[in-house]
Amino acid sequence: MSRLLAAALTVAVAAALAAGAALGVVALLEATPDQPNTPLITYEQAGKGS
Repeated sequence: MSRLLAAALTVAVAAALAAGAALGVVALLEATPDQPNTPLITYEQAGKGS
C-alpha cells in the first residue's frame, strides 16, 4: 500500500510542478517590456522658433 501512496504522491507533485511551470511561462509571455516613447528620426521645422 505504501508504494501506491508514493506513486500517487509523486503524480500529484509532478502535476503541481507542471501547472506551476505553465503558469510561469504564461506570465512571462504576457509581460510587456518597457519601451521608451522617443522617435527614431526627428526633423527640424523650417521657420519655427525665433
